[in-house]
Amino acid sequence: MAIQESQVMAADVPTGDTIFEPILEEGVFRFDCSAEDRDAAFPSLSFVNSKDRDTPIMSHHVPSYIPSYQCLSRQQTVKFELPDGTSFYGTGEVTGQLERTGKGVFTWNTDAWGYGPGTTSLYQSHPWVLAVLPSGESLGILADTTRRCEIDLRNKSRIQFTAPSSYPVITFGPFASPGAVLTSLSHAIGTVFMPPKWSLGYHQCRYSYDSDNRVREITSKFREKKIPCDVVWMDIDYMDGFRCFTFDKDCFSDPKCLVDSLHQDGFKAIWMLDPGIKREEGYFVYDSGCKSDVWVKAADGTPFVGEVWPGPCVFPDFTQSKFRHWWAQLVQDFISNGVDGIWNDMNEPAVFKSVTKTMPESNIHRGDDEVGGLQNHSHYHNVYGMLMARSTYEGMKSANENKRPFVLTRAGFVGSQRYAATWTGDNLSNWEHLHMSISMVLQLGLSGQPLSGPDIGGFIGNATPKLFGRWMGIGAMFPFCRGHSEKDTNDHEPWSFGEECEEVCRLALERRYRFLPHIYTLFYMAHKMGIPVASPTFFADPKDPRLRTLENSFLLGPLLVCASSMPQQESNDLQHVLPKGIWLTFDFDDAHPDLPLLLLQGGSIIPLGPPHQHVGEANLSDDLTLLVALNEHGSAKGILFEDDGDGYKYLEG
Repeated sequence: MAIQESQVMAADVPTGDTIFEPILEEGVFRFDCSAEDRDAAFPSLSFVNSKDRDTPIMSHHVPSYIPSYQCLSRQQTVKFELPDGTSFYGTGEVTGQLERTGKGVFTWNTDAWGYGPGTTSLYQSHPWVLAVLPSGESLGILADTTRRCEIDLRNKSRIQFTAPSSYPVITFGPFASPGAVLTSLSHAIGTVFMPPKWSLGYHQCRYSYDSDNRVREITSKFREKKIPCDVVWMDIDYMDGFRCFTFDKDCFSDPKCLVDSLHQDGFKAIWMLDPGIKREEGYFVYDSGCKSDVWVKAADGTPFVGEVWPGPCVFPDFTQSKFRHWWAQLVQDFISNGVDGIWNDMNEPAVFKSVTKTMPESNIHRGDDEVGGLQNHSHYHNVYGMLMARSTYEGMKSANENKRPFVLTRAGFVGSQRYAATWTGDNLSNWEHLHMSISMVLQLGLSGQPLSGPDIGGFIGNATPKLFGRWMGIGAMFPFCRGHSEKDTNDHEPWSFGEECEEVCRLALERRYRFLPHIYTLFYMAHKMGIPVASPTFFADPKDPRLRTLENSFLLGPLLVCASSMPQQESNDLQHVLPKGIWLTFDFDDAHPDLPLLLLQGGSIIPLGPPHQHVGEANLSDDLTLLVALNEHGSAKGILFEDDGDGYKYLEG
């Protein structure tokens, strides 16, 4: 089976006849190297509706910044020159510093176990840069390509994208603030799905809780010790020989009974599903997939076989709608076991015993025309995980139309937030990774994905009591809050590190649960407006250059979280740089040197709920406390969104 390159290539000349046109809404422009390239562009997989990218609108404005092009040797390079003093952010899931000047990123989804601050390709790809100009006005730039792309920010005040073939570049703004840019971006790529409220509680995970008895021990201990928790997770060891959609007959013999008992104790259960399907006749998923011919093909047209956890595996081709429907049907049946949420892991897709850690780029995908048609894996690699998450989300939604799906995905692309939350992958149990986790969560939020968090305590290695407690203090304020750890490490539950650390974790999670009315409101705003839930401190004043590189603080709306990620410095010891204006400190008699310092911006009101052990204990009749910080004029205002915490009544207004 051979593929013909279906895209007209730009001529081998230093510059093309650059064209631009307004699209979507005022202030948004599409650029192409030439008219021929525009007409031959692949459909957009980042936009909710590819036609929005391809349909000009009437506008009397012209773009403020116009790129230069180089189209040489089947590579297109696009450069934007911006004013000195411009700060760069975004680029999706990346390690290292918050402000990205001097850095380079390669968008190629990679199983990056044990990544470090210099790793240039992680699990997700976001060919997107948010530029904050010296004035505080901001500009967003999206290279709308699914191919491997280099984002080069090493030259001061220059943004450069390089990728194979030609591709459109979309600019958003300049607008008055970075938040306005992200709202405009969301009109193109969509907003985060509205999460069920229970998913904003604390999640406890381990690779792996190896039996239903062990799961019950863990959940019982949370209630016994009065440490708030809503969700327990099942990693791959719940399966029969790592076969997806199966349960180990000895260790998880009655999953429905297990889930029913968990529900009685106020817990939800989330279960892992990987894309690698064991190649084994008689295994119902494999037999069904062969009958429907759903597998990704090798270059010779036979199903590609790669090694993953079960051994030799085949992989569903999520680029075709009928194959996604096949997977969604399996998910729908799986949900009947009482499954509350699904975890899509290894979906870069990861392949063992391969130098590239993935399948060959010559593999064949038989995509629908609206996503690009018949193409090799190099075209669809970066969106494989997003399309899997979409299939899982749609299967969950069809299984129960009165409940909101919850899907967690490791791999992703621009637009993945429409279907799934994410986490920052297989991090290390050390102080450097604690520090990096703040910037990583913020960068994802600045790239359109507001529902993320790290493995609290670190996945690889053994946390110390001080590290774990400090990480829980910070992690309890992240949008997604989950503890997770690898096999062969020490236990990493909150009580595993001694009484002092246990108390820190209890205080941190009690604090989170009190803030859930505020956090839930922020997610409603993110769902409606496309703004981050956790945002960098400079969002309080984008004009202030002092704030643009701060990495030990972040905002949850008007709430400033100031933390220490240094082992010898506690939060109260740091000289935190604050935005201008009134910022008032407070606590709930829970002050502890390992917990972040909290400050509320003058002129703000945020709602607080009573302490609970899980979200199911809360109800709409609960008394709320309003935390008020007056501004210099003696006034304040705030927002509260309330509903049942699940279902779709929020769509009614």
